[in-house]
Amino acid sequence: MFSRDDKVSEVRLTAAQYIILGIFLVLAYGLWRLQVMQSDLYATLAEKNRIRNVPILAPRGKILDREGRTIVDNYPSFSALLLRDSSRDLNVDADSIAQGLHLDPNEVRLRIRHFSSMPQYQPIFLKEDITPDELAFIDAHRNELPELDTIVAHRRLYPRNGFMAHLIGYVGEVTEDMLNQPQFELYSPGDVVGVSGVERQYNTALMGTNGARRALVNSHGREVGLLGETEAVPGKQLKLTVDIDLQIAAEEALEGKNGAIVAMDPRTGEILAMVSRPTFDPQSFSVRVSRDQWSKLVTDPDKPLLNKAIQAQLAPGSTFKIIMSVAGWQEGIAQSLHVNCTGSAEFYGRRFGCWVKGGHGAVELEKAIYQSCDVFFYTLAEKLGIDRIAKYASALGLGQKTGIDLPNEVSGVMPSEEWKIRNFKQKWFAGETISVGIGQGAVAITPVQLMRAIAAISMGGRMVVPHVVEPEGLPAGYVETSHVSETKTIPIDPNGWAFITDAMSRVLLPEGTAQSAHIPGIDIAGKTGSAQVVSLATRAKFKNSEALAQNGWFVGFTPRRNPDVIVCVLFEGGEHGKLAARLATQVLKAYVDKQRRLPNKLVEKPKGDGKVDMGALWTMPDGDKLEGGRFSVKLPKKPLAVAAAAPGIMAAN
Repeated sequence: MFSRDDKVSEVRLTAAQYIILGIFLVLAYGLWRLQVMQSDLYATLAEKNRIRNVPILAPRGKILDREGRTIVDNYPSFSALLLRDSSRDLNVDADSIAQGLHLDPNEVRLRIRHFSSMPQYQPIFLKEDITPDELAFIDAHRNELPELDTIVAHRRLYPRNGFMAHLIGYVGEVTEDMLNQPQFELYSPGDVVGVSGVERQYNTALMGTNGARRALVNSHGREVGLLGETEAVPGKQLKLTVDIDLQIAAEEALEGKNGAIVAMDPRTGEILAMVSRPTFDPQSFSVRVSRDQWSKLVTDPDKPLLNKAIQAQLAPGSTFKIIMSVAGWQEGIAQSLHVNCTGSAEFYGRRFGCWVKGGHGAVELEKAIYQSCDVFFYTLAEKLGIDRIAKYASALGLGQKTGIDLPNEVSGVMPSEEWKIRNFKQKWFAGETISVGIGQGAVAITPVQLMRAIAAISMGGRMVVPHVVEPEGLPAGYVETSHVSETKTIPIDPNGWAFITDAMSRVLLPEGTAQSAHIPGIDIAGKTGSAQVVSLATRAKFKNSEALAQNGWFVGFTPRRNPDVIVCVLFEGGEHGKLAARLATQVLKAYVDKQRRLPNKLVEKPKGDGKVDMGALWTMPDGDKLEGGRFSVKLPKKPLAVAAAAPGIMAAN
């Protein structure tokens, strides 16, 4: 028995009762808070622990040529996902995951940290286009590594050997810099988007909308049921204005060389072919390019990632003389100008040489065009002055973007007095105008700019906007194509138009600068050009190094007035415009040959002997007479083959 002294005091007993009561009150409050006050929150969290949202990726739209032939397709592949809605420590498992997926453990941990700010129910794309052994590793380790999963993705299948790489572009994972740009603000880290070319310009139309699968998972993170599925909406097919057959001809013409070739329908602005060399393989970007690959591409002095058709800003050389001819004619100077070329001439105390050391003798405008006399155009430049030259060159689109629907087009440079004061705070000197007269000095343009300007001249002053996508197949109001139907008229005297284009047709005849590029039976007009990259004195110091060789230019079209097609060639280090002309006429011949094979282009149905009557116009060798007539052409028994799809791509069904 307890003595009276062993009894607990009432004070202590009361205190213990209050403590116990307080504990129960705290527990009751916590229970009320969990069950009532925050019931919705914890119900949602519980639901997320029980239900997993797995994305269903939308395939990007195919890219087709003007005839519906496949250029870019998709192929199914598996991607490895890292699920972050389990209780496992992902950093602890990083070594095992990296070993099984052939990744660097540090790269795995870096991606985990990179996406740590995203909601945990959103998985991380850990590795795209995994191999069969990596897929087997994930399946075999679902119990040990439940955070690993796979998803079917549609990867881009690009043509082989960099075919059309600069025009098409490539896709890649959206970067933090891109997410800060307005056109990518609705995307999330990990999304695959267009990075360059058509893939970027028309990314919104090509991407489509991802779907999702709601799966029921157990406490170990394994799926035990399917609750629902929202199907993905594929991206829209994109139809280009490019003709694969002409593109192949252009690619083959420039193979092994550096430069660019662009072909366009001058009536509509539709780009029929676009090549830039050297090229790159967009397939290597379709998953994820390595740091070493990227470093090699960006440090290559030949700049394989540069689309030289729209981004190379170079002196146009003697091709600029056609713009000079239009300016001189419109100002009433060129048609009456006569010059005696002795091989050089002096202007403002400095002697300027002609490319023919012995000179051209007596020269007027026509001869100056087809024999490309420098002294004639030096003299014309002196009489016009820089501002009148700049007026016509700017009206024809030089020194400004063409508006082509491709990203990162550059504007080039067309100098003037105002331009030099604005950019260099210096006065323009009259002697600088002389070099501009032959497309040297501060003049810098892109091949697509030059092509557009000469196309406008060939069309009697009608200037169009170059474009690579047919707007009709795009969503209404698509901003990238809202301007491509715009036209502009540049006043050109019809007599001057006829005179200049006739003179350009003699460039490919025996008396012209590109006689070796002549193709019998095709009425081609054009202009050659050679442009220095350094002064002749500097080049001589380096013993005429090939790296300092002149760039060869040619722009040509057929027929000579209101043509069906125009081609511009930049042959870097090509030295002579006649070599660029040979490349251009390969493309022009491919175009004409294809048109002649089309049934609706034949004047009459073939006779029983397999011949067809056709009409033609041609210039006699002396260049003074235009002849015409009809003749018979023997047709092949079988039509020549045309491309069914881009190289490396299966033909569309």
